[in-house]
Amino acid sequence: MSIVRNSLDPAKLNTTLSLPFELRLDDFRSAVQDVYDFFYDVNLGLSKKGLARLDDMLRPASMSGIVSDMLTASLAKHSRALVVNAFHNGHPDLLVSGQYPNNSVRSGEHGVEVKTTRKRGGAVDTHGARNQWMCVFVYVVDNATEPAVDRKPMSIREIYLGQVTTDDFRRNARGELGTKTATLHAQGIAKLRQSWVYRE
Repeated sequence: MSIVRNSLDPAKLNTTLSLPFELRLDDFRSAVQDVYDFFYDVNLGLSKKGLARLDDMLRPASMSGIVSDMLTASLAKHSRALVVNAFHNGHPDLLVSGQYPNNSVRSGEHGVEVKTTRKRGGAVDTHGARNQWMCVFVYVVDNATEPAVDRKPMSIREIYLGQVTTDDFRRNARGELGTKTATLHAQGIAKLRQSWVYRE
């Protein structure tokens, strides 16, 4: 199996975008590279044992959760003003450092919520409509190419970071066993897409 180390194309970063919370484009590039390096190292080790890539082992929901957690932690590491929310399942995922006691809050306003999705354009379900800064990473996983040894590495194709309000969401119908969710409506997702950080 040929394992390839991935990287973002710096020419596809939006150098005209004004970023909040002292964030820099290089923070995003470095955070994504951390994730790429992790998958490269793990998959290299797996391939040497004749095992499948991590990308092929994980179910989509597990993959999304892992990538989201890693990007959140890496963005916090590289940014100057943001830290990981220490409250378990707290909102938002990244907080302005020192804004809340012990950098922990169940539901706060100052920071960035991080989401990952495989849907092009950044449409993603949330647990509720909020006024927030939302950062969406769109990634792709090649689980189809045959033979499997020719599969491309996981790749982040789009990054969006925009400020949205409760009015930008539509509430999704909840089934008998479903969890209440909200998704940016057509105008809301168009608003988010205007604030693109990276696009391939």
